[in-house]
Amino acid sequence: MRKKFSLLLFCSALVALAADKEHATLVREATLYVSPGSTSEKLVHVERGRDLIILERTNIDNNQPWVKVYVTLVDLEKERVRELTGWLPMKGVIATSTPSGDQIIFGEGVDSENQAEQRGGRKGAATDAMRLYYRMQEFFPNSPLAPEAMWRSADIRWQLEKSDTMSRPSSRELDPDARNPMDDQFMKQIIKKYPHTKWADLAAYDLIDNKLCGEWKGLAKCPEKESELYEHYAHEHPQSPKAAEALYNAAWRQAALVDIYRLNNETDKSANARKKGIALAQELIGLNPQGDWKPRALDLSYKLEQGIPMYGSQQE
Repeated sequence: MRKKFSLLLFCSALVALAADKEHATLVREATLYVSPGSTSEKLVHVERGRDLIILERTNIDNNQPWVKVYVTLVDLEKERVRELTGWLPMKGVIATSTPSGDQIIFGEGVDSENQAEQRGGRKGAATDAMRLYYRMQEFFPNSPLAPEAMWRSADIRWQLEKSDTMSRPSSRELDPDARNPMDDQFMKQIIKKYPHTKWADLAAYDLIDNKLCGEWKGLAKCPEKESELYEHYAHEHPQSPKAAEALYNAAWRQAALVDIYRLNNETDKSANARKKGIALAQELIGLNPQGDWKPRALDLSYKLEQGIPMYGSQQE
């Protein structure tokens, strides 16, 4: 996956050669033609969010505007890059000079993201959204929507790679620390470009994924490490939208340690983990967070106080 995403950077280097030309993208899939006009020979379908470099404009087809573009297409599966020049109908093409272009591209990104979340939604919609958000912040870096667009693009990329990583056999190896780390360059770019912002906080939270174990296998070292990671994040990023979730994750891992230590006859460690879990849950409750984190923390605290097993299939 790291190699595949490096192709995207390669493409950026290619299009930089035409930096003096106006850039554009598509908010709907379109067909690239050899010459202007829908009766011309078709070359290829171009998806939403692709980077287009406008080379020429014409109204030759019954006064309907067409644009000649240079486009770089990336096939992540085949790890192949194609560079093409052809004509597109101007409908659906949003250029850097388009009024409210940043909002239009961002809006199509949101629509594509919603499509990806729907059962039976458009195939490839998540990737479309990832490209659209990225293109928006690239074309309109001074837009108030640029930081969020950069974050959304990076997060979609992260979640797609995470899903791919978790489906690989290596994530189910006997070694509980075995993981295929996700490419973190886009998340780190957000933290560097927008430090001490909501978007940097969210990026830092995603980066925790690369430090988590593949599987615990009933061993204490993984939940010990992960609980510490989440607690540290919550205290380092108290204003983050993910602070409450981080505290809950830290507390839940302490709850799991209660059972893991007990099964290993480590009574003192089990008792300390219970106290730590309750303390973290109470800290979360004290924050009075929005959503369901407070009732979940209350539930977790109650089960810890009552000695109800939380990890595995243990029952009393």
